[in-house]
Amino acid sequence: MSDLTFSEPQSHIDHFDRLPDSILLLIFNRIGDVKALGRCCVVSRRFHSLVPQVDNVVVRVDCVISDDDSSSSSLSAPAISCSSDKSRNPFSNLFRFVFGGIVKPLQLFTQLLNPKRPASSSSASSALLLSEDSDAEHGASGGGGGVTHHSPTQVLKNFNEIRFLRIELPSGELGIEDGVLLKWRADFGSTLDDCVILGASAVFQSPAYAAAADAAAACGTGTGEDNGSIPESFYTNGGLKLRVVWTISSLIAASARHYLLQPIISEHKTLDNLVLTDADGQGVLCMNREQLEELRVKPLSASSASKRTQVPALNMRLWYAPHLELPDGMVLKGATLVAIRPSDQSVPAMSKKEVSDVSWVSTAFEEPYGTAAKMLVKRRTYCLEMNSF
Repeated sequence: MSDLTFSEPQSHIDHFDRLPDSILLLIFNRIGDVKALGRCCVVSRRFHSLVPQVDNVVVRVDCVISDDDSSSSSLSAPAISCSSDKSRNPFSNLFRFVFGGIVKPLQLFTQLLNPKRPASSSSASSALLLSEDSDAEHGASGGGGGVTHHSPTQVLKNFNEIRFLRIELPSGELGIEDGVLLKWRADFGSTLDDCVILGASAVFQSPAYAAAADAAAACGTGTGEDNGSIPESFYTNGGLKLRVVWTISSLIAASARHYLLQPIISEHKTLDNLVLTDADGQGVLCMNREQLEELRVKPLSASSASKRTQVPALNMRLWYAPHLELPDGMVLKGATLVAIRPSDQSVPAMSKKEVSDVSWVSTAFEEPYGTAAKMLVKRRTYCLEMNSF
């Protein structure tokens, strides 16, 4: 009989512990979500030491609370109402963004969360708030409420190497009717660098629009030949007024978002890219490394009327199509594209070639809206001006 060799039983080896830190950081960066990272942080001491080194963080907002200066104490009240109602007033002075759904493990993430602050300590630097569910076993003060608030500045302060930060609101700030299209993208430094707005009074699929067009033609009310010019009815039926409202509302929403990002930008010097968007895809505010650095060096100008960045004097270019049919069959009725830049970026500050370049406009949106922008910029251009506000 051959000899049998029996090995001594080995002690349990956790092969996960054999992974190098670089692999774990790669995994954490793929996770990104700040809530999930908070939970990962309490798994082990090793995770606790690695999570603050993550360089890609995503913060998703659960609800929006309008700020009322006359009732600042309401922030600590149990009866806070979290609503994403799209009909809310887009011109409110300040929004407080509340990050909900943070469960018990994040309470143990003490290196990233400060103890609960009294409501009286709220200030402009804590305009963005993160809510954290509390329960009796964690000694929640006050009966029945169980909600504490932390600003993203507090939550993110021990992330030491953030390079890419994305914040997502639950919905766009602008209340628009069903079926209406309104999208904007804005780039900021210490002030607005540029903004592109795409809107349409209605969106159809081509069969539905074709039936409507046939009916209009039968009644003799068709739009007639489209030669690229804005029809006279655009000025008399409220079409121009509506586009002005869209433009001003979008600029106010963008400047309010920019104002609220100051504390985070100031705290995180390693940021290369910051995006503040919403789940509806209505608006996107972007800042690259140069723009972030510009804001740190050159303080922004705040609007005297509300807590938002002042919008400088602007030059605008507008393109319009009574109807625009896209290759995928989508039809935009009253399609409008507005390209905005500060007046001091226009002639003579920019060369004639730069002024005529609209590549930054046509690439502002994802498909199919990017195609709509490319089609609109080929039409007749109308120039407008707007004063600072």
